Amino acid sequence: MDLASFTHQKVTRKKAITGGLVGLAALALPGQVRAQAKKQPDDSFVVLLKGIYQPVVHGPNLGLSTVDLSDGSYTTVKIYPVSGTPGVDDPNKPIGDFYGQAAGDLCAYHIAGGSFAMRFTGGGDGVPVDDGAGGSILQTTWELDVLEGTGIYRSLAGGHNHMVDRLHFLASGDVDEYCFCFITSP
Repeated sequence: MDLASFTHQKVTRKKAITGGLVGLAALALPGQVRAQAKKQPDDSFVVLLKGIYQPVVHGPNLGLSTVDLSDGSYTTVKIYPVSGTPGVDDPNKPIGDFYGQAAGDLCAYHIAGGSFAMRFTGGGDGVPVDDGAGGSILQTTWELDVLEGTGIYRSLAGGHNHMVDRLHFLASGDVDEYCFCFITSP
């Protein structure tokens, strides 16, 4: 079996145990067990920021007091599920939007069920490398603190985010993001 097949078929221990318990409950209580969509994020979860950043002209009001997405300083890119987020599990379908300041230290995530704001507190120490096509690639990590949250993400306030980032600064001036965000509750 090749690595791609193994990765595609990989089942986590948590999913296997949960599936087994649901199966046992279905045998014990026929007709009583129904599949329910997950409604809360895990205490720690991972999302992927991916795509070409776009400027935010008229940002949405996410109910967050620490960010003003319409002040002209933000750009946006899509958020994709990796592990532990409620909603869509399809890694090819975006589940929300990330908003980051091009020249600042604030950002916001909007995912079905709520939003949360963060402040960059460290990292970004990598050195850009020439991409051979007139641009450069920065591979680095970032540290962020969660400032506030709304909806199902309210409990994230005081939590942390460790980003593993690959920013591709294209010759066109666009920025192509590929960043894993490891978010933990306080």
